[in-house]
Amino acid sequence: MNVNNDLQDPRKQHKKGKIPRQTQEEPGLETQLTPRADHGEGEYRASNRLVGRKALITGGDSGIGRAVAIAYALEGADVVIAYLPKEQSDADAVIKEIRAAGRKVVAIPGDLTEEKYVRDLVKQAAKGLGGLDIVVNNAGKQIYNDDLSTMPTSQLVDTFTVNVFAMFWIVQEALRYLKAGSTIINTTSIQATQPSPGLLDYAATKGAITNFTKGLAR
Repeated sequence: MNVNNDLQDPRKQHKKGKIPRQTQEEPGLETQLTPRADHGEGEYRASNRLVGRKALITGGDSGIGRAVAIAYALEGADVVIAYLPKEQSDADAVIKEIRAAGRKVVAIPGDLTEEKYVRDLVKQAAKGLGGLDIVVNNAGKQIYNDDLSTMPTSQLVDTFTVNVFAMFWIVQEALRYLKAGSTIINTTSIQATQPSPGLLDYAATKGAITNFTKGLAR
């Protein structure tokens, strides 16, 4: 294999193109982005580091979760992806990629604001894969609002439920299946330490996730 070890100017290393201004109603779809986002399809170089592993990934249809799901499959893991039913078109694309990697995929759509769905999700994941080794709490809700006085209580409740409560519920259920050597990964953000004025509710949840993760690790 030929490897290019020449120094590269990082400012010119990747493609640059004009990205048109575009908006979508929540939750938004990868399939409607122009240009399409790059999640490592066709470029990720795997090393068989997760052969035989069984992973649950929330928000596995798009963004970070999508990239993780694809990478895990290429590394040899079987994967469960959780996502909102409205995001089925995105999920279908991920399912195709995972199957192309020769791995098993189980799709479990639902709403992380519903406790029953969340707890059942873990049980279905373990049943569908025949066990559980990796849990990735990645799904998150973020709505920008630069006027705190107009932030509705419903937004606060939904943001904390999806980002924090659902993570607690998932971990509580997952501990029934995870053995020594298993992994729980919680996705936090720079917002935990450098919060943006327009994302105060989201930033607060990321601070909570960081604290929860540190305590859970002990």
